[in-house]
Amino acid sequence: MRTDRMNQGLATLAFFGVGVNLVLFLTRVLGQNNADAANSVSKWTGTVYIFSLVGAFLSDSYWGRYKTCAIFQVIFVIGLVSLSLSSYMFLIRPRGCGDEQTPCGSHSSLEVGMFYLSSYLVALGNGGYQPNIATFGADQFDEEDPREGHSKVAFFSYFYLSLNLGSLFSNTILSYFEDEGMWALGFWVSAGSAFAALVLFLMGSTRYRHFRPSGNPIARFCQVLVAATKKWRVQMPEGGKGLYAEDSKDCPPNGSRKMLHTHGFKFLDRAAYITSRDLQDQKQGSSSLWLICPISQVEEVKCILRLLPIWLCTIIYSVVFTQMASLFVEQGAAMKTTISNFRIPPASMSSFDILSVALFIFLYRRVLDPLACRLRKRDSKGLTELQRMGIGLVIAVLAMVSAGIVECYRLKYAQKSCTHCEGSSSLSIFWQVPQYAFIGASEVFMYVGQLEFFNAQAPDGLKSFGSALCMTSISLGNYVSSLLVTMVMKISTEDHMPGWIPGNLNRGHLDRFYFLLAALTTIDLVVYIACAKWYRCIKREGKCEQEEDEEDEFDV
Repeated sequence: MRTDRMNQGLATLAFFGVGVNLVLFLTRVLGQNNADAANSVSKWTGTVYIFSLVGAFLSDSYWGRYKTCAIFQVIFVIGLVSLSLSSYMFLIRPRGCGDEQTPCGSHSSLEVGMFYLSSYLVALGNGGYQPNIATFGADQFDEEDPREGHSKVAFFSYFYLSLNLGSLFSNTILSYFEDEGMWALGFWVSAGSAFAALVLFLMGSTRYRHFRPSGNPIARFCQVLVAATKKWRVQMPEGGKGLYAEDSKDCPPNGSRKMLHTHGFKFLDRAAYITSRDLQDQKQGSSSLWLICPISQVEEVKCILRLLPIWLCTIIYSVVFTQMASLFVEQGAAMKTTISNFRIPPASMSSFDILSVALFIFLYRRVLDPLACRLRKRDSKGLTELQRMGIGLVIAVLAMVSAGIVECYRLKYAQKSCTHCEGSSSLSIFWQVPQYAFIGASEVFMYVGQLEFFNAQAPDGLKSFGSALCMTSISLGNYVSSLLVTMVMKISTEDHMPGWIPGNLNRGHLDRFYFLLAALTTIDLVVYIACAKWYRCIKREGKCEQEEDEEDEFDV
């Protein structure tokens, strides 16, 4: 739906309007040192992804996706408004401070506390909202209808495009305002954008499809594990016979589709095996889900276990992706960043990543997907989600190789002038464009494919959890990247060697770190291919017609 895509674009603009320069706000306005500010931003970012799991849990279990999106967007707006007010009234003193030249005055503990409370409200609101809005938008399409099913596939591509376009505005216009010290203006623009996103979301309320929550999934998972463990000595018949299945005429209370029996993870099938004791308990009316579970409930647990290896393989890709906001920027800062008298901010090179995302979404939707449909004559589908994620990993390898080659040439040019100097190389920063473009192309295949895959393969009652897996993959990628950098520096630093990634990159070997990431991603690709071949798609019965407030026509 267009409203969901516009909502996501506005909300992303609001979020990155705060996050893109948060580290500068902490150093210039609050007076923190670089290390403390970096740690504060890391904690804040990590909290956003933790809250995504909270939002997914509340959505799937109790509130439903519409109510969860609305509540967390309200929290998001409140956080941004309070952040704007506290910055304007208490933190930006004297007026105009916070740019590169004018430091701000000291602040009381209460004023700093108000800032942190506001910023973490922003993290809570955005984190709880993010995994649900993509799933809620996908809910508006009926997979069993050919036209709507095709539109659902296109929805994820354009949804991700709107996310990137929102961040493009934040990374350029808002970033410029905030870098010049106009922090309050930047925060107020973010608050206005978030409020507009909320209003746009609520305006479509009467036209949305709504699905009831499925109840606490943790209890359902534990019931299967406990029931299977209690029957670990039971001899199971071949062919899945004797398993408890609900009446096919009965739909689950939330209207979700039943999952059919599969042959993997056979130990869990014991939870659905009907023993003589189960029959006796059933006659006495004392049957318990902690003793016997429907096979559809068992299959939910199997489904999540099958998804985990695929999800784990995406973490290394997220390690590559995170370099765009860290080492790519440091590498760019060590290159020639001026054209005439105009200085190009190294962080603004991420605009080429966003432009690449827009270009490759268009190419995939209009060229590659139709071509794949013609080549695969057996069906009308193009590349599967798993195939696209594999292509994303391949392009990620190319991105790291490209970055490593550029760094080799940058070091070569730097050594011609002064090896131990901290000045910029004479190699232009625009040599970074290919590595940013490769990252953007890989996102279209990996992250868009990942959104579609987890949404399609997660049980109907755990769709938001599937979207939250994408966000936690990025979060863990940050942590793994930090751990990897620490390990590399510890191993490569010697008495007369500053390590691969020193403060002065001209004395290091950042190229080796990039090539190391390319090698690790290649190994991850091999493991991923094995996991993808092992993976078996879930099997569902037909749709249960128990949706609420369903409309026949949708604006796609």
